[in-house]
Amino acid sequence: MTFIKRTLLSASLVFSAAVTAAPVVIPNAPTVAASSFVLMDYQTGQILAEGSPHEQRAPASLTKMMTSYVLGQELKAGRVSLEDTITVSENAWAQNPKLAGSSLMWLKAGSQVKLSELYQGMVVQSGNDACVAIAEHVAGSEDGYADLMNTWARELGMSATIYENAHGLDAPSQLTSAYDMAILGRALIRDIPEHYPLYSQKEFTYNKIRQHNRNGLLWDRSLAVDGIKTGHTNNAGYSLVASAKRDDMRLISVVMGAKSAKSREAESKKLLNYGFRFFETVTPYKAGDTFVSQQMWYGDKPEVKLGVLEDTPVTIYRGQAANMKAEFELSQDLEAPLARGQEVGKLYFRIDGKDVASYPLTVLEDVQEGSWFSKLMDYFKLLFKSLIG
Repeated sequence: MTFIKRTLLSASLVFSAAVTAAPVVIPNAPTVAASSFVLMDYQTGQILAEGSPHEQRAPASLTKMMTSYVLGQELKAGRVSLEDTITVSENAWAQNPKLAGSSLMWLKAGSQVKLSELYQGMVVQSGNDACVAIAEHVAGSEDGYADLMNTWARELGMSATIYENAHGLDAPSQLTSAYDMAILGRALIRDIPEHYPLYSQKEFTYNKIRQHNRNGLLWDRSLAVDGIKTGHTNNAGYSLVASAKRDDMRLISVVMGAKSAKSREAESKKLLNYGFRFFETVTPYKAGDTFVSQQMWYGDKPEVKLGVLEDTPVTIYRGQAANMKAEFELSQDLEAPLARGQEVGKLYFRIDGKDVASYPLTVLEDVQEGSWFSKLMDYFKLLFKSLIG
């Protein structure tokens, strides 16, 4: 006999004690002088501010973020090594007419260079020639590398993004969005953390040519910006993906289609300062924490512990943590056997009745079937409950 039940339990989560809570003032997101923009909390992926976030635009050198991401995955898989020595082809030659007038590492055709140097030249100097050399080394051709880039874009859920080359010079169908660039920035920091420090490197000298990172926010002492990437073509305008960390909170801002290099930096600062000033990320429950002990049936124990197997970060307006409540809803009957890690519902975090985050509610312990007598007793209990409604 099946006894269907949906359970809802509410618990206040008080993070600070106060006799009278001060009113929470929630300002509007700042006005941003750019074609599109996004501000994302890194830990939760929550969007804190946005403007035309899914509008497709030319990515320019923001493309190199994906070139870097793919290279990081290839290094992680052991298919290439930073110690690899690469012979520069004429396609990757700085004098290649296709690269004329663009940002370069200044590679010479026929010269040999380590992959580690190409990686720096791509990230720090935004070298388009370095991108071509990397693409040919990893995939045999730039077209082949673009296929890898598109595969990873789909894997990451970047639905507005299409790549045609590895460097970002304008191509007819090469497009992305501010939202997709925030997703990619988050993936760079999360998935290849050993290589992310390259994005904070302020300068790199190759072939006796010293060049500075074009991300001017790396020199701004008012923010702890440690990456990520600038981009510019006549078609794309001026763009910047930036990330900064303050205390336990990291934010990612994306500004696309600004009017100048100074403007993209000013608008990015505006977004980051807004995020740090008016939002916070709290973690009500840690991985393994029990949320509730719930009655169950046909088991060798009367109750089972339910909780979370992952941390539960939630990004909210500052000052609202005391108003947040946790509630859960079961999606199935709790009947033995049950296995640790089995998802049986959802844990919701709500403020003023509105969902702000949700996480899987899981079984925290294995539960075996009980004796035949205890199962028989549970059967009659459930039968009686069904009869009385």
